[in-house]
Amino acid sequence: MTLSDKHHIAAEDYLTSERSSFEKHEYYKGEVFAMNGASIPHNIVFSNVFGILSSKLKGKKCKPFGSDLRIHIPQNSLYTYPDITIVCGKIETLNSSFDTITNPSVIIEILSASTRDYDKTGKFTLYKDIVALKEYILIDSESILIERYTRSDNGNWMLTEYKESDQSLLIETVVISLSLSDIYESIDFD
Repeated sequence: MTLSDKHHIAAEDYLTSERSSFEKHEYYKGEVFAMNGASIPHNIVFSNVFGILSSKLKGKKCKPFGSDLRIHIPQNSLYTYPDITIVCGKIETLNSSFDTITNPSVIIEILSASTRDYDKTGKFTLYKDIVALKEYILIDSESILIERYTRSDNGNWMLTEYKESDQSLLIETVVISLSLSDIYESIDFD
């Protein structure tokens, strides 16, 4: 039986099945959801952003990870695979399997038509339960639009939008700026 054949399963059963699965699945409150593949613009944005972050964070205390790294939020049961995760300091894992982290500092999701609403609302609500999370960044792959949410000292989330190719996205947690022209390089929106 594959994960997609089950409707309600225990988290331990999900992890056991997921570790041997060729496809990725999210898990939330006993339900398992297959994850879709990504478009070419989505993959271009990922490559551009991940490449810049990998280069600029080399040798630093913060490390970027791609969408194969699973995160878990114990407060609400979500297991998911963000497009890009940055972890600062010691990586905290769920258990000794070392394949599921619990302390991302920055999460970056690349939006597409099929994920936009969920990433902006439901998933963001769940991500807010991550104590270590300082920034949540949404990068649209179908237009020039980036939304960066930063958590203030009092726990409120503040939004900064970027809509022009001559702007630069500041990721405060790692003190890195990425120009939107670099983020969207090789994408033609016409």
